Amino acid sequence: MSEQLITSRDNGRLMAARRVRDGRDKFRIFIEGRRLAEEAIRSGVRLTECFLSDEFADNGIVTSVEAPIFRVPEKVFKTVADTETPQGIILIGERPKSGEREATGELPVTLFLSEINNPSNLGAILRTAEAAGVRGVILSKGSTDPYSPKALRASMGSAFRLNLIEGATLTEAVDQARHNRAVITGADLNADRPYTNIDWAHPRLLVFGSEAHGLSEYETALLDDFVKIPMASPVESLNLAVSAGIILFEARRQLTDRS
Repeated sequence: MSEQLITSRDNGRLMAARRVRDGRDKFRIFIEGRRLAEEAIRSGVRLTECFLSDEFADNGIVTSVEAPIFRVPEKVFKTVADTETPQGIILIGERPKSGEREATGELPVTLFLSEINNPSNLGAILRTAEAAGVRGVILSKGSTDPYSPKALRASMGSAFRLNLIEGATLTEAVDQARHNRAVITGADLNADRPYTNIDWAHPRLLVFGSEAHGLSEYETALLDDFVKIPMASPVESLNLAVSAGIILFEARRQLTDRS
């Protein structure tokens, strides 16, 4: 596809791209960097625009872009980029619809994240969840945007491929899980059972509370059982992404050992 030149930072397309970058366009997503662009293309994200700095070397990426392509002077490109050291490529894509991806993971676990507010944490959890092979990830209302630039970079493309549901309540997720005969399991520091002492081959909805407050009394009342990660004192808690990774890969280990 032929390239067009943009020289002014006040160009309408660049102004629209900044709105996407800043989360002011709820229908499109901002994809920056060579690796993330490759992941978006490979994952079939519907692209609407491609912006390249005049110093960007293609190396085969742009030939796969089925969207208008614009070359931008490096100085102007930096006014659109979200990173301090841009890699010279920005894609604008259509935002995936909640739940539009099919559940393809082999692990019979769906993750529910309650009011997670750190985009880097969320992105790391999404990457870990895909690597573990979960059936899907459900984000509660009030959670950070999984398609924000920072969350996308942390997920390294996993957000493009996961069965990802946004804006659900725990009650809705629990009702659906019970319909599917899944056990509702919460990660809780005060639980009696370690995460290794549980059968992860049985379908489960694994619930994590917010980074700041953990599980609320209301959320706790909806759950069937609880697990904890035993820790040496004086450490009392772990980063949410680390905790999710520890538990999910124990579940994967059990599944792998049975196969």
